[in-house]
Amino acid sequence: MQVTDDKPIITLTFRNETVTDTLRDYIEKKIESLNFDYPKIIEAKVVLSVHKGIHHAEVILYCANHITIDASSKTDDMYTTINETISKISRRMRKQKTRLLRKQKSSKGNDLRSIRYLDEKIFNELALDHPEEAAHDPEPVIVHKENYKLKTLLKEDALMELELSDRPFLLFKNARRDVLQIVYRREDGEYALVPVPSED
Repeated sequence: MQVTDDKPIITLTFRNETVTDTLRDYIEKKIESLNFDYPKIIEAKVVLSVHKGIHHAEVILYCANHITIDASSKTDDMYTTINETISKISRRMRKQKTRLLRKQKSSKGNDLRSIRYLDEKIFNELALDHPEEAAHDPEPVIVHKENYKLKTLLKEDALMELELSDRPFLLFKNARRDVLQIVYRREDGEYALVPVPSED
């Protein structure tokens, strides 16, 4: 649904879940309660699903200045799952605002940002059995189509962006070194940075 009065567009998707008006209203009120002045929420996507008694909720916020914040949770109760996910999103929005305030005081790198888009292709385990002598590569399985935003970032901004999401890694272009790098979470909770080999 689209909300007027400068409120975000809220899109709800339900999978294997019986939707009641009470649940729908509850989600919309939770999203609208995220009334931070920054980052300004342009659109919110909420995906709910139930599998073998486990309730899963994912919330993705598309905000001003190309900022995307996402979170997900799993519990045995849908309302609890929604509350946990909204709490995660709220904490990450606060981190983003703190990051902005620090950046305004000490950084001059805002003009270094640029974005280009990469198509995402998803493969299932059958691709592992694709014959080597085949003339064509295995075809991707379309789960959902999105564009991946490849950003030019300072390393510290890439770390913060990864912290603001549930993604296991982030591919970005280092603004200082002009090279592609991947930052990811290690099992010990620390972060690791690895270069992407050049095709040359």
